[in-house]
Amino acid sequence: MKRFFVHTFGCQMNVNDSLRIGEALATIGYRPTAVADQADLIILNTCAIREKAEDKMLSALGRYRSIKTQRGALLAVGGCVAQQEKTKLLARVPYLDFVFGPDAIGKLPELVTRVVSDRVRVSETAWVDSEEYVFPRADPGSSAGKVSEFVTVMKGCDNVCSFCVVPHTRGREVSRPFVEVVEEVASLTRVGVREVTLIGQNVNSYRGGVSFAELLLRVAQIPRVERVRFTTSHPHDLSDVLVDAFRQELRIAPHFHLPVQSGSDPVLRRMKRDYTVAAYLERLAALRAARPGIAVTTDVIVGFPGETEEDFQATLALTEQVRYENQFSFIFSARPRTVASLKEAEWGPVPHDVQIQRLDRLISLQRRITGEIAAGLVGQEVEVLVEGPSRSDPSRRFGRTPENRTVNFDGTAPAGARARVRITHGSPSALLGVEAALIDVPPVPPLQRGSEAA
Repeated sequence: MKRFFVHTFGCQMNVNDSLRIGEALATIGYRPTAVADQADLIILNTCAIREKAEDKMLSALGRYRSIKTQRGALLAVGGCVAQQEKTKLLARVPYLDFVFGPDAIGKLPELVTRVVSDRVRVSETAWVDSEEYVFPRADPGSSAGKVSEFVTVMKGCDNVCSFCVVPHTRGREVSRPFVEVVEEVASLTRVGVREVTLIGQNVNSYRGGVSFAELLLRVAQIPRVERVRFTTSHPHDLSDVLVDAFRQELRIAPHFHLPVQSGSDPVLRRMKRDYTVAAYLERLAALRAARPGIAVTTDVIVGFPGETEEDFQATLALTEQVRYENQFSFIFSARPRTVASLKEAEWGPVPHDVQIQRLDRLISLQRRITGEIAAGLVGQEVEVLVEGPSRSDPSRRFGRTPENRTVNFDGTAPAGARARVRITHGSPSALLGVEAALIDVPPVPPLQRGSEAA
């Protein structure tokens, strides 16, 4: 039996792609291993959003080289860096066996067979035409035992944000027909999945035969679906009908990841984000009015070319005003073929030490706000969808609230159950609690695997 190991970098799209990679390899007899040292095939599923992610990928390749030497393991790079660099990556890393882009996951069995039988190095990074593209589908068999699962609804991005490489690494937007999405979710509920996350580079621009709001409503109405989530979104697609869907359907989870990127209008213009801070806040106010208590998270880029201290202060002020549940903040990283990389010198690069100092200030502010939100939950009872034992303490249970807050708690509720949990401790990094009551057990108990992880 051959074994494979996937090292995943980056976003939830990559996490989902890694799951589909595993399913593709299973068709030619490969089985997963959690230890790279035991693998006959090691795949790095990469992210190209930031230069640091590429550096981490190259460092990991260096570590895995010894395994290739000792075991004769195949070594491959997939994902966005593979799509970006193509054959240049093979030239740069002479011990690499093959590279493949996100559109080539379905071809993995053929690629591996070719590399092994013909003893050649291969690059497969051609785009698949939108009319011919087949979306990777979660296999109910491999999803058995899970409480939550990703479902791909679209890929690519048609926006032209000046900092972003995604249109070059994921291609143009292609939406999956809504009938396929509904059928896949229904098949997952039959093996115990109770929560699905609809994913894509810009899901609320979905055009798969119905609007994204209608897709959410249809998925939420599938029997045995308890929660529907989605990521990621662009503020200009937060329409009135999408806002109204949150008002209509409580199974659409009260959590919205809405990347703002900056609190400064001049910076947003250079980023080619087609909204102002005022417009962003107006949309957010409508969303919060439709679903009071909704948790909002965001992305922020610090130190974008031309960002002044005044611009950065505006980002701090926005963070304080919105009181994000959490934010994913990073310093600007120039990416190949983006407008920002070409214009950085003209706009004015922000010194690296200033970028780091601003990032620290923003993280400190957000951590305080996150801690205050968590502390305010102490003594309250929250609904938790149980995913299994806690990774940090297997004697405890682990799950998430509808707002996507993670909770570790003392109790006996089985995986797939919903429980009322009384919060006993809240900090920026954790919510702890005690099971107060069992709301329900899963109508289809998740099949047990060898181990569960939070």
